[in-house]
Amino acid sequence: EYNVVQDAMALYCDNLSAINISKNPIQHSRTKHIDIRHHFIRDLVEEGVVKLEHIATEEQLADIFTKALDAVQFEKLRGKLGVCLFEDL
Repeated sequence: EYNVVQDAMALYCDNLSAINISKNPIQHSRTKHIDIRHHFIRDLVEEGVVKLEHIATEEQLADIFTKALDAVQFEKLRGKLGVCLFEDL
C-alpha cells in the first residue's frame, strides 16, 4: 500500500535441525508427528517473511530469559541487551 519493500526478518536459531526442517519440505515424512501449528515458521520461511539464521548457542540472547547461566555468560548476554548496573553509568 505504501510501496515499501521489506526484507525478510531474521530469526536467529541455535538449532540446526530446526533450520533444516524449515527449509527442506522433503523431510516431511520425518516430521509428520510435529503439530501443524509448529509448521507456521516453515510457512513464513517459504513466503519469505522470515529467514532463519544459525547463531551459536553462546550468543543466543533468548537464553538469558530461559536458562540458568553462569555469571560470565549472564553478564555477556546482559551487555548485548544494553542493560548495565546503575553503578556502571
